[in-house]
Amino acid sequence: MAAPLRIGMRRSMRITQKAFFTECIMAVVYEFVWRMLHALLHLQRTLLSWNWRLWRRAMTAVLVPTVFGFQNHPHNNKKLIPTGGKKSCCRVLWKSDGKSLEKLPLHIGLLIAEEETRYTDIANLVVWCMAVGISYVSVYDNQGIFRRNSSRLMDEILKQQQELLGLDSLKYSVEFLNNSNDKPEQQVLSCQATVKVLSPDDGKTGIVTAAQKFCQLVEQQQKRSSDLDVNMLDSMLRGTKGMPDPDLVMKFGTVDSTLGFLPWHIRLTEIISFPSHINITYKHFFSALKCYAGCEQRLGK
Repeated sequence: MAAPLRIGMRRSMRITQKAFFTECIMAVVYEFVWRMLHALLHLQRTLLSWNWRLWRRAMTAVLVPTVFGFQNHPHNNKKLIPTGGKKSCCRVLWKSDGKSLEKLPLHIGLLIAEEETRYTDIANLVVWCMAVGISYVSVYDNQGIFRRNSSRLMDEILKQQQELLGLDSLKYSVEFLNNSNDKPEQQVLSCQATVKVLSPDDGKTGIVTAAQKFCQLVEQQQKRSSDLDVNMLDSMLRGTKGMPDPDLVMKFGTVDSTLGFLPWHIRLTEIISFPSHINITYKHFFSALKCYAGCEQRLGK
């Protein structure tokens, strides 16, 4: 009995060893196959990524020159117009606007009734006046700020003249009058526009000065008191080198007053008010001109 038992045990041990080795071999094979599949999957992803990059580069090489070539096509040059072209269009528009109005003021007064002043905005208004064909512009504030800083205002006007009018600025020359002696402080040949900076001294004070001068003439027996009339007083108040009375005054500010702006000269003047001169646009400026052109001046009748 012992011999057959030993034989059976040996056989079972051999079977167990074979099964163990078989399982080990299968595990190695499974591991190898898994690693191969993982490597193949990684290789596939790499190839796909590489192919996508190549495809993307190829499409970029084909499409980008086409797009830029289309943008630079002669038929699309309108989209590439620089800002200078827009300014040129604006200059043409300003000229045509001036000619389209039934009447245009010969002299415009800019009355600044605000505490804050912007030289650039005032300069823009002056240049727009020049561009539409207005010959005389007066700038006034009741604090005398522009009078004290007239050089700064002149520089800003010349700067904006070149900025807004470009090469056409040579056609729009400016003459700045010195208020003390009526001599040009700065003059360009073929002057087409005259700019004068005013202060309260040119208003009520001017009337007082004219009255004192007339009294002195009477005292010196050069005039008689009966010689005083509207025309004589008017001639004595003309300290603006022949500048006509303002046809239109654009008042900027919420104050309902002209603040002493040439009280004698604006008796027949149209006055149009704006809340502020800060960031004023050409659209607002031209709306005032259209309003003036449409008004009926009865001249006291």
